[in-house]
Amino acid sequence: MEWYTGKPSLLKNLLVRLFLFCLTIIGIRFTYVVIIRGESCDSDDFCFFSSPEKPNLVTGVKESSSSAIILSDAASALSSPEKTALSTKDWKKSVDFYSSVFQDLIVDGYLLPNSKSLCLETQMGQEVYALKEIGVLDSIGIYNKSSKANNHPFENNTFDFIFSSNTGLDSSLKQGEFAAEVCRTLKPEGFLVVHTSSKDTYSLNSFIDLFNCCKFIRSRDLTTTTTNVREIVMKKVNILNGGESSSVNECSIPEYKKELVKLSEPLIEEEPLKPWITLKRNIKNVKYLSSMADINFKERYVYVDVGARSYGSSIVSWFKKQYPKQNKTFDIYAIEADKAFHEEYRSKKGVTLLPYAAWVRNESLFFEVNDVKKGGERGMGRIKPVQSSSVGGNEIIGFDFANWLKMTVTEKDFVVVKMDVEGTEFDLIPRLYETGAICLIDEIFLECHYNRWQKCCPGQRSPKYEKTYGQCLELFTSLRQSGILVHQWW
Repeated sequence: MEWYTGKPSLLKNLLVRLFLFCLTIIGIRFTYVVIIRGESCDSDDFCFFSSPEKPNLVTGVKESSSSAIILSDAASALSSPEKTALSTKDWKKSVDFYSSVFQDLIVDGYLLPNSKSLCLETQMGQEVYALKEIGVLDSIGIYNKSSKANNHPFENNTFDFIFSSNTGLDSSLKQGEFAAEVCRTLKPEGFLVVHTSSKDTYSLNSFIDLFNCCKFIRSRDLTTTTTNVREIVMKKVNILNGGESSSVNECSIPEYKKELVKLSEPLIEEEPLKPWITLKRNIKNVKYLSSMADINFKERYVYVDVGARSYGSSIVSWFKKQYPKQNKTFDIYAIEADKAFHEEYRSKKGVTLLPYAAWVRNESLFFEVNDVKKGGERGMGRIKPVQSSSVGGNEIIGFDFANWLKMTVTEKDFVVVKMDVEGTEFDLIPRLYETGAICLIDEIFLECHYNRWQKCCPGQRSPKYEKTYGQCLELFTSLRQSGILVHQWW
């Protein structure tokens, strides 16, 4: 007697194979999570690459409040699902490139075989593997998984040598905190080496300012068939006296900023007959600083709108839509004394309203509001101290803009100012020079108010302002000659 077993046997075989396939997938995933990624790497903010006893082994280690994966050898990742990526020619070329770089640093005396070394943001571990390959065995790498995590779990003055490739500092969202952690964990006399894709002079000087715990040693370009970066070497120094002593009000514009001014658009030297058209069109000719230089390596990015009027005026219609921000997030300050515009700022996120008038000191002021009912725009007249005028007006509070700026930003920040203050620019600009606050401004868009030709009345000048176009041109010229990148606003 023969038993019929055809279809059931086939179904049974398919089920068994499917079961074994599922077990295989689960096994591979378990191996990846436990051996390579590690539970601790997934549960917190950092992955660490360090030096276990055996090569080609990765272990999870809990350290401080952060969890880590320790990697002695980047080659250890060859047993993971990332094996293909790590065994490619590109990965090996990367290791060879870093080996060559580190050998040069050893020859130049910036790296020693016994240096305790840290590689920052080394997601694939090529830098760590390259260090060990040339004999720098006490090496560890760290990869930050979270943009919120910035404090590295290492003691102060831990490392002799810190390295960051161009995927490290360049891509960091909080470069000031990145630099602070480097300064904290690098030993005095230790060396910091950074690779960056930024190559212009402005970004180099911004970088040097960012790492104020270190002194600049050298910069060189490294170019291969696959790599084109700038290498910057810095050395941590002991700061005993808080740096060079100088007057709090003294400042000097560095030469690299003055060179950028030479590249800016020319000023309009001849007084325009229709300034409301000519100056507005001129914005198309503006050469923004951020279009001429890399604005990377700044602690903060700040836009100050002095005389902001409504939120949709220059903040939205110009700065947010037109200014080239290089994907940076700016802190925005709107300075506007006219109460008519204050309410709309309450619901605007990312904008800090200062409901006062920018002035040369803290005092009460008065101003008249030009409220044109037919087709005109609400504008603010010139402001004066209350005691200096017998004419009535709306009383407001004025504040020392220059001192506020010095308390709000530093030389490590990137600061853009737009100033439309109805004639008081002839008071505010000298005050900025007097206090040294002018050096904190990277770029300024200035509307200069003068007795311009009136749109309403051909052949007649505005009686509102006493200054001439020639005096405005002198103001713009003097700013540029001192190294301030200023543009003519309308």
